[in-house]
Amino acid sequence: MGDEDRLTGAATRAPSTDGVEVAIHDLGGDGPPMLLAHATGFHAMVWAPMAPHLTGWHRIAPDLRCHGDTSIPDDLVLSWWGVAEDVLATIDAVGLDRPVGVGHSMGGAAVILAELLRPGTFAALWLYEPIVFPPHPPVPADQNPMVLAARKRRPWFPDRDEAYANYAAKPPLSELSPACLRAYVDHGFADADDDTVVLKCLPEREAQNYELGGHHGGFARLGELALPVTVAHGRVDHPGPASIAPAIAAEIADAHVRSYDDLAHFGPLADPARIAADIVTDLAGIR
Repeated sequence: MGDEDRLTGAATRAPSTDGVEVAIHDLGGDGPPMLLAHATGFHAMVWAPMAPHLTGWHRIAPDLRCHGDTSIPDDLVLSWWGVAEDVLATIDAVGLDRPVGVGHSMGGAAVILAELLRPGTFAALWLYEPIVFPPHPPVPADQNPMVLAARKRRPWFPDRDEAYANYAAKPPLSELSPACLRAYVDHGFADADDDTVVLKCLPEREAQNYELGGHHGGFARLGELALPVTVAHGRVDHPGPASIAPAIAAEIADAHVRSYDDLAHFGPLADPARIAADIVTDLAGIR
């Protein structure tokens, strides 16, 4: 795959489980392999603005099921363990030898679960607010603010420029750097037959993802992880992914915490160069 393909998001494809075919994006770079796993509602190409700052690594990023250009059967039953299987399918298809895993939100959970499914897959993990909640009573879907917000999401716009302007004008996507927001819009919408653009991650699938995020059971198995792990988080405004990061790290033998008091849950997409510099620092000497 050439540099031009990397810039335009051209992808190779590989079979995963449940009839899913994963789209895999090569984001360039020389050195040992790094797998980048995105958050719910996003896609692999949101890592593209960060990629040039991840010096010394060859960056590979999959579109996880129900996101980006990955194809799914119409009757797919969504599971976060299935998302982890997409990570493993990517590693097998590209032939990655003990990559480091970098994950944001759902992507953080995906690489944790992948390592639990196949211990020894990764050399190290760097996670920003992974969705790995301690056991808690389930929140009904009609009371889950993330589920409700996803189901209200507007699925189409007249064009990508109008989508960009809409998102840039209000939170939470206004927190993204212009380059990351542009990448999200340019590669997160498909061209429809009526000359509009439609979200590739449809609102109902995004909502289903949020419903399942607290129930994969990965927290109880964190003690099985036998590799270096960094758990990063943004400011703690209220109970949520940032507040549980120290509890996640406490369950892992070789883990440390990084805090960003000026960033929120979209930290890697808000300040990609700074986060990349810290990733490179924390992973120095791993390979």
